[in-house]
Amino acid sequence: MSGRLLRLVCTATVAAQAALAPVPAAAAPDPQRPVAQLLTDLQRLYRQAEQATETYNATEEKLKKQRGRMERLDRDLARVRLSLQDSRGAAGRLARQQYQGVTGLSPYVRFLLARDPQRALDEGHVIGQLAREQAMTVGRLVSDEKEKDELARQARNALDRRLSLAAQQKKQRDDVRARLDDVEKLLASLNKDQLSELAGFEKNGIAGAQQKFMASGALSGGQAPSKAGDKAMRYAVDQLGKPYQWGATGPASYDCSGLTSQAWEHAGTPIPRTSQEQWAHLRHVPLREMRPGDLVVYFPQATHVALYLGGGMVVQAPRPGAQIKVSPIAANPVLGAVRPDPAGEPLRRYAPPKLPHSALNGSDQGYAPAAAPATETR
Repeated sequence: MSGRLLRLVCTATVAAQAALAPVPAAAAPDPQRPVAQLLTDLQRLYRQAEQATETYNATEEKLKKQRGRMERLDRDLARVRLSLQDSRGAAGRLARQQYQGVTGLSPYVRFLLARDPQRALDEGHVIGQLAREQAMTVGRLVSDEKEKDELARQARNALDRRLSLAAQQKKQRDDVRARLDDVEKLLASLNKDQLSELAGFEKNGIAGAQQKFMASGALSGGQAPSKAGDKAMRYAVDQLGKPYQWGATGPASYDCSGLTSQAWEHAGTPIPRTSQEQWAHLRHVPLREMRPGDLVVYFPQATHVALYLGGGMVVQAPRPGAQIKVSPIAANPVLGAVRPDPAGEPLRRYAPPKLPHSALNGSDQGYAPAAAPATETR
């Protein structure tokens, strides 16, 4: 390898570890630029697409919650309307009784006119009970009217919120598509030899980054997972070879946080949907204390996540166009690690899962188009 190409490899390795803040989508870079710069451009475009994907995913979660809230409001409103119908019927009967004079005499007058005082007292008790029931009927009618109006107001607000979220989601979907279009334009401009050189260049950069990461002592010896962590990690291993698709949560395809959230859901420990929320809400653990099943979060904006397999390797859904695979932990710049079950005790006996020979196959960056999910329309 020439000295110039060695310098290019070093440049790409450094670029692969850089923080890539999102910027407005731009025209596809010039394919005649050096391979190191092309790789940096691709990594930047992928980071932007993945950050837009996680934003889309967060809005999708809000929509799911909003749909659930609307369903609860609809059920409550139907219940109150039935109760209101009953209350109005009871109030109508009360009005007719008053009009017909059924309860026109007070208990005191009935007592004075009665031939049998004891019977009058008994009747007075009954009349008093009727009066209390009538008061309750009126009170229930008023209360049901107020509850119906409040629930109707909340339902209108919930619908407005849902429509707003749906519009926001469509905009975010279009944003992801535009950013992936930039990736596709750049890839389409490269010939077969350039793509091969790009893949080899990236592989060498990741190998160097992994060697440096492992030599740093950031990781300690092997630690056993918890029972739930083992189950989550084995679920992820079972998904090897399935395609990455942004916005997907299985079972046929996944994006990065779709894989991690579904793995822990399968283990009986639900966690937030997106990588940013996983980083924000789950317990942080030092890298040297990681155990299989823990989540490794990447980039300063926490826009990518993988499940730790052990031995400096992770299971991840890498990028659009790639498949779920086992990758070196340093394939992307590590932000930190989180543990979904901090109270879980490590297994006393643990045997790592057997990986298929194809587990490491494929690029850690996907160089192919990816379809977008449909916009929320329900």
